[in-house]
Order: sequence, then C-alpha cells, then structure tokens
Amino acid sequence: MSTIAVLGAGKIGESLLSGLLNAGYSPENLLFTERYQQRAEELTKRYGVRATDPPTAARQADVLVVSVKPQDIEPLLDEVGELVTPDKLVVTLCAGLPTSMFERRFTSGTPVVRVMPNTPMLVGEAMSAVSGGTHATESHLDLVEGMLGSVGRVVRIPEDQQDAVTALSGSGPAYFFYLVEAMIDAGILLGLPRSVAAELVVQSAVGSATMLREGEGHPVIMREGVTSPAGTTISGVRELEKHGVRAALIDAVEAAHSRSVELGAKHRQETDSDGA
Repeated sequence: MSTIAVLGAGKIGESLLSGLLNAGYSPENLLFTERYQQRAEELTKRYGVRATDPPTAARQADVLVVSVKPQDIEPLLDEVGELVTPDKLVVTLCAGLPTSMFERRFTSGTPVVRVMPNTPMLVGEAMSAVSGGTHATESHLDLVEGMLGSVGRVVRIPEDQQDAVTALSGSGPAYFFYLVEAMIDAGILLGLPRSVAAELVVQSAVGSATMLREGEGHPVIMREGVTSPAGTTISGVRELEKHGVRAALIDAVEAAHSRSVELGAKHRQETDSDGA
C-alpha cells in the first residue's frame, strides 16, 4: 500500500485522513503536516497518524496530497520542490492552481493530479472532480479516484473545466447554506422557534437531495410535483422569480468561476513565460 502524506491538515486535509482510515488504510501508511504543534498533537492522538515536516513527508511518501490554501502554496513548494521526483504522485486540492504550475516546480516528469473537492468531505459526502496533468497516467487517476471515493463521489473531467467545477460544486455548499439560513429566518419571522424552523428546513433539504440522487426525475418535474394549481407553493415560486433568485444564483456561480480563473492566472502566465 502506498504511503500517503497530506500536506496541510486543515478541515479538508483532516477529512481525507479520516476517510482513508475508514477505508482501510493503516495509520502507518499515512503522514500529515500541520504548522500548529498543538493541532498536530491533537490529530495524532485522534487518528494515530504521525505528524512530520514537509521535507520529511516529501522524502518518505509515495503520494503527496497538497491541501493548503492557494496563498500558502509558494512557501510549501520552496520547501519540497527539489525533493519531489517522478516516482511520486502529487495530488493538489488547491483551488484555481493548474497542474502546470506544480509540474514546473518539481523534477521533470513528475505526475500531478488536480482535484476540486468540497466541504461535505467532512461527513463523507464530498463531490470531487479530478483531472490529470501532463504526466499523470490512468493508474494515477485510478489511485486518486479510489482515495477520494472513501469520502464521497468522484467524477473525472478535463482540466480546463476545473474552474467551472470550483464555482459550482466547490463553492456550492455555501450557496445551499445561504438558502437554508434564509429559509430558517423566514420560519422565525412566521413565529416558529429557531430549533423547529431549522429542523423543518434541514430535513426538507436532506429529503429533497435524496430524491434527486435516487433519480426520481428532473428538478423541474420534481418541483412541479410540489406545485399545485393556485396553491401555496406557486405563490412562493412566483416571488422567487419576481426577485430574480434564479438569475442571482447563476450570477453567483459565474462570479466564483471568474475568481477561480483569477487565482490561477498568475501561475499560468508564469508557466507560459517559462516555456516561451
């Protein structure tokens, strides 16, 4: 079994560690890095996985999962860049950063796989999209899909679609939380206790998502099934349309897409300049 090192044990990094352990990986085959010693000690106590520093992880691991914020990537690459060779696999979870940026910083021929997960990884229900870089093979992609399958569902896409995935499923949980928050507030406005309103809305969201997943039909058809002539639901839907909620959601996804493109633009430009 490959030794996997998670570089950056924040929420997503910790969730991946937990998922891998639940999937049968031995703690002896896992490593992680964490800048704060107290948190590193807590995670080691919780999972039995050894904490180390990035250079040691780069030397000892077969698979390096880069799970830091995009703004923290340069210091990490400065530490491990020369230690990453083609016999290792790099898996990047960094939003907006292209595989070409990592390939440029590592030994020529190093395989890189780019992943866009989302925060439901915390409860084993992530939606992750994977894309292979120049040197990633089918076996590399299969390995990554197996890893991520332990914490949710996985799709394979061309890398030029990753910014769209970032905007849709990567940021998507925040949009759902926003809508749920608004619906709970509406329940409170109508006189319901907060706890009751939250229970009603959250369970309705869980049930609706389950119906969608189990293939009950297209969302339009399912919505129509709740919408009776001259009923309460159509009155509510009319208000949503009147206030442009559909257009606002589309604009939100487009704005997130633009930001994802912006995050990676600098690194893509540097790569293009190096290859010119």
